[in-house]
Amino acid sequence: MGIGARMSTVIKSKISRVLDKAEDPGETLDYSYQKQLENLQNVKKGIADVVTAKKRLQLQNEKHQQAIVKLDTQARQALAGGNEQLARTALERKSAIQTEMQSLDTQITELENQQQALIASEQKLRTKVEQFRTKKETIKAQYSAAEAQVRISEAATGVGESMAEVGMAMQRAVDKTENMRARADAVAELEAAGTFEDLTALGAGQDDIDRQLAELGSGTQVDSDLERMKAELGMGTAPSAGELSAGDADAAAGAEAPKEPGA
Repeated sequence: MGIGARMSTVIKSKISRVLDKAEDPGETLDYSYQKQLENLQNVKKGIADVVTAKKRLQLQNEKHQQAIVKLDTQARQALAGGNEQLARTALERKSAIQTEMQSLDTQITELENQQQALIASEQKLRTKVEQFRTKKETIKAQYSAAEAQVRISEAATGVGESMAEVGMAMQRAVDKTENMRARADAVAELEAAGTFEDLTALGAGQDDIDRQLAELGSGTQVDSDLERMKAELGMGTAPSAGELSAGDADAAAGAEAPKEPGA
């Protein structure tokens, strides 16, 4: 098979596929029924034309009949008046008209037969059209029911185009949700492990040495405050002078000095 033949086959197959997809059986049946109705109307019009032609010939035949009666009367009158030649002429015209009437009768008979044949054809065609209409409506109803069943089945099983799109959108939403949950769990785990630092806390930007020194100073101050409180309450040993601050030493000296009388 040549390239041109293959291309022609491919193009025809694609066009056929497009037409099959675009074709609506209901519309096709309605169109066929409409064409049959047009054919039926054409047959009826043909019957009307034949009847019209037959009536025209019958009217002409009636005129010829009247002319024959008139010519016969005139021939009798001419013969009675002694004018045989005139009577002969009238009879010759009468004979010619009678011959023409015979031809008209033949044509009228033929038109009558044609009319009867067309009427029989019209009746048969009308019966077929009615049968086609009934079958057409039945097929359309069956197709609509089958189409509805297919849509319901596709919706129930999710194999339809629209349901497939919905399923894909739902799957994307599930994937995004799972990714977000995994990210949240990872952040929580890293935060619990101390991997993340609060950048908004005081002292942000200090290095590790600065933080250790700050923690050491904070612990020393707490110990000093605890020892001072014990000394004030008489608990434990008083802190050494080196351990007390200047204000704490003055407060301790004032507490140990004896009070003067009258003071």
